[in-house]
Amino acid sequence: MARYLSMGFEVWRLNVFWCLVFWFWCFGFSLTFFGADAHLPKEFPIDLPTALQLAGAQNLDVQIARERVKEAKAQHEEARLQFFPWIAPGIGYKRHDGSIQDVAGNVFDASKQSYNVGASFNAQLDLGDAIYKSLVARQLARAAGEAAEARRQEIVFTAAADYFELARAHASIGVAREAVRLAEEFARQLQQAVEAGIAFKGDVFRAQVQVEKNQVTLRQVEEQARLASARLAQTLRLQPATILTPEATELAPLTLIATNAALDSLMAHAHALRPELRQFDAQVAAVRKASDGAHHGPLIPTMGAQAFFGGLGGGRNGSFGRFDDTQDYLFGLSWRIGPGGLFDRHRLRAADARLRAGELELEKARDEVSRQVVEAHTRVDSLADQLGMTRRVLTAAGELFKLTRERKQFGVGLVLEDMQAEQELTRARLEHLNVVAEFNRAQFALKRAVGDLHSAIVP
Repeated sequence: MARYLSMGFEVWRLNVFWCLVFWFWCFGFSLTFFGADAHLPKEFPIDLPTALQLAGAQNLDVQIARERVKEAKAQHEEARLQFFPWIAPGIGYKRHDGSIQDVAGNVFDASKQSYNVGASFNAQLDLGDAIYKSLVARQLARAAGEAAEARRQEIVFTAAADYFELARAHASIGVAREAVRLAEEFARQLQQAVEAGIAFKGDVFRAQVQVEKNQVTLRQVEEQARLASARLAQTLRLQPATILTPEATELAPLTLIATNAALDSLMAHAHALRPELRQFDAQVAAVRKASDGAHHGPLIPTMGAQAFFGGLGGGRNGSFGRFDDTQDYLFGLSWRIGPGGLFDRHRLRAADARLRAGELELEKARDEVSRQVVEAHTRVDSLADQLGMTRRVLTAAGELFKLTRERKQFGVGLVLEDMQAEQELTRARLEHLNVVAEFNRAQFALKRAVGDLHSAIVP
């Protein structure tokens, strides 16, 4: 019996041991996959249309601008409500003790009290001021809407520029990795040639130096890609640790606008479509309405009206007396003369000065838009030419590298030629990527300058 008990105890101890081992294994597994990885940045692929859509919807500056529009519309509604009367329900109590004078001029002692319960309908309306304030608020609401659209287009352009920088950096990583591979392959060939006694050992060190330089370049472009991802994530209001990667494997030039478009036509479109100009136009219209209000508003009388409906009760010497319904009506018109009203020349001069300043600011904004169009158009033309040049340079560098590698000889001069050919090829590839990214960005800048960014179609 003791033997069976001992065997049972051993079996139980082994089961407990393996259960503990299994529990610790599960605990470590959960820490590895749910604890540690939870703090690692996640990689997410993203394309240009998605980036533009997120920028126009999630960016904080865009949301702030939308709230400004809501505020301006609410202020417009508030200005319109000045045309409506307000209701003031209440209870009143009045008591008098001592001398009082009647309508005939006699003075006598009296002790009386009264109370009233009811509601009064009041309207104290500076009609001219209310009319022009409502017109001004309407134009300011329109200006706020155009400002929100301008901010949205600016953020969308920033997102496009950040995306092109991200795509350029990732494409550069591929070029840098290829350069490292080519340099390492050449270094291995030189090492084999030195071991065979047909090459100079110093060439191996030259090749190793080139490998290290290419690895430094690779690390630099990897850093640029990470920084570009952080900037784009901030613009799109994503987590800063999110690693964004472009879906396109190659950075290709886009065609968003004809490079031979007439400059005069582009500036005409910009003056008609730019939301900033429409914003300034609405602000000038608001100032103009305010100026009209200063000139013509005082001619419109101020209207005062009051109607009371309720009950009145009271009597002599503390007696409440009888209580019955009562109504009172009051209506009047008045004009204000002096400061803030008729013949206020200082107010008129200030309103005229604000109007002229607003018109000058509008002209300044038009000049600024024209300059932006000219600069963007010039840059697109220049980068289109540079794109063709870098393509020819890239083709020539590729042919040079191919012919150099085909010689299969290892003299000192030929080793340097091979290394120089590889450097020229890498430099040509990176410069071509830079020109493509800048060309795409310049086209978006031109669409932004023209005010037609929403029609940009990305294939």
